[in-house]
Amino acid sequence: MSDETTDQTTTGQKIPKGSYAAGRRVTLPDGAEQPIIVFVNGVAQTEGKDYVLRANEILFTREIIKETKSGKKKLVMLLGVVGFYNKDETIDVQFAKDGKTELAGDLPVFE
Repeated sequence: MSDETTDQTTTGQKIPKGSYAAGRRVTLPDGAEQPIIVFVNGVAQTEGKDYVLRANEILFTREIIKETKSGKKKLVMLLGVVGFYNKDETIDVQFAKDGKTELAGDLPVFE
């Protein structure tokens, strides 16, 4: 699938065809305490530049891009006919809880 851009976010980001702007907010896991490290697709993000922490939320400075899920695409991939490589960003958070280091992966993104 091509990397054609079909839309832009309010922050000026390009959204590749087959993807959408999911939002900028992620809720921290219950009981998450500092130190908190935020990753987008496995790359550590910088607090104050890439995101800010607000109460129990991470607020990103840009939209998080997720892949559009369609039944037709899933069927084609299941049959092994062709692969699709749309942009699909995942959010992972490393945090302290009860004195232990924990990791929460592929957290949901909200508007």
